[in-house]
Amino acid sequence: MSGFSEPLFRLHNKNMPIMKHLVRIIVLGLALLLPQLASASTWSIDPDHSNIGFSVRHLMVSNVKGNFVKFEGTADLDDRDIAKSKVTASIDVNSISTNVQKRDEHLRSADFFDVEKYPTMTFVSGTWTKSAKGAFKVTGALTLHGVTKPVVLNVQPFSKESKDPWGNIRRATSATAKIRRQDFGLTWNKSLDAGGVMIGDDVAISLEIEMIKVQAH
Repeated sequence: MSGFSEPLFRLHNKNMPIMKHLVRIIVLGLALLLPQLASASTWSIDPDHSNIGFSVRHLMVSNVKGNFVKFEGTADLDDRDIAKSKVTASIDVNSISTNVQKRDEHLRSADFFDVEKYPTMTFVSGTWTKSAKGAFKVTGALTLHGVTKPVVLNVQPFSKESKDPWGNIRRATSATAKIRRQDFGLTWNKSLDAGGVMIGDDVAISLEIEMIKVQAH
């Protein structure tokens, strides 16, 4: 054959089965990898359709509820291996609202959140573990009032993906948690004549989170 010496041609033919085997391995690897890549996606929290709420005991007789109006966050979700997922969120503490202006101003003051010194609350997820019926627990670091403590979120299963009228892909979930405000240095209180204190220490947190899928460019 013109342009090839006989020994080189034989060597080329001898290595052909090896090359075909390598190609098969590469193709199989890609076939196994692509579904995993497809299962991982990034989502942006939609604050217009989400709510970060809380509830705390007042005067030992009732619960006062409130929420934070301004917040943002992202979720990197891996549906095949939820343990590889990650959520980060940032909350504007100054946006606290209990529908009573005077009370909100007091909560923003140095007696409580001290928003001039600590304007932002953050959460960064760490460990994800599955629990009953598709729900899971997310242990992460909550930084509030200059203090960082571990917090466990009880998260409901994520909804299926749904396309809105504008072409955005959405999904949602709900979550609850409980923290002790004194753990974060929020210690202001008053004793009651009948016993007990004005404000409870346990704070129940409730989350309603809707997210928009970040499209790859």
